[in-house]
Amino acid sequence: MKKISILVVTLMTLASCQQSQKIGFVDNSKLVNEYQEKIDVESKYKSQIEASSKLTDSLAQSFQAEYQEFQQQASSMSQDKAQQRYQELGRKQQMIQQQIQMTEQQIASESQKEIDSLISKVRKFVKNYGESNNYDFILGSNEAGSVMYGKDSEDLTETLIKALNDSYKK
Repeated sequence: MKKISILVVTLMTLASCQQSQKIGFVDNSKLVNEYQEKIDVESKYKSQIEASSKLTDSLAQSFQAEYQEFQQQASSMSQDKAQQRYQELGRKQQMIQQQIQMTEQQIASESQKEIDSLISKVRKFVKNYGESNNYDFILGSNEAGSVMYGKDSEDLTETLIKALNDSYKK
């Protein structure tokens, strides 16, 4: 009986050693950066940043013209009137700077939310891909070196980029 149980344990151990795991890897940066939805999001925010920059330039030019006009007229104004106007211009400059800063923060915040959502979507997609294609592991490669080497045949990056972009087009 003891010999039979040792034989069974040995056979089970050998059988478990024979099972190979299916492992693949992806280049995280390439996967995300070549995903069409990310490209579209970046394009959207690039347009918003350009529009914001134009508005900023316009406000700055307008303020600069107003300030130069004040400097030309300051010598003909009373000291109290000049001081009052100078303070008004200082408050106006602060308001413009705050408006610019708020707009930049809003764009950055919205952009970050969309990028975070997009990365979450990519992770779910990779997980579903792994499950539906019977992978035990799909590792992520990055600059920090989490995958130092992998056979090219196990690199799923291009396959997943194509699948993600096809899914996004739908």
